[in-house]
Amino acid sequence: MASSQTRAIQNYRSRLGDRGLARFEVLGRASDRNLIRSLARRLAEDSSEAANLRVLVSETLNGKPPKKGGILASLRRSPLVGEDIEFGRSSEEGREIDL
Repeated sequence: MASSQTRAIQNYRSRLGDRGLARFEVLGRASDRNLIRSLARRLAEDSSEAANLRVLVSETLNGKPPKKGGILASLRRSPLVGEDIEFGRSSEEGREIDL
């Protein structure tokens, strides 16, 4: 019969699997521990930021150049999209200068 601690670990890992997460071990430098943990924490989120980070890391590791149009895509995700905002400039003539 399995001990209560073993069952607790199995239940925890089962719940992680239900959420689409997996636990695994990574070897790296001790100085990179916080970086790797924060990266893993961000990638585990189900958000658009995590998807963008995932793409960026994948492209960096694969050596592919970044896709063009990133600024346009971020502007389209702006909460102001669809708002009827008028940006106008005053059409004043400049001041007179003695040269």
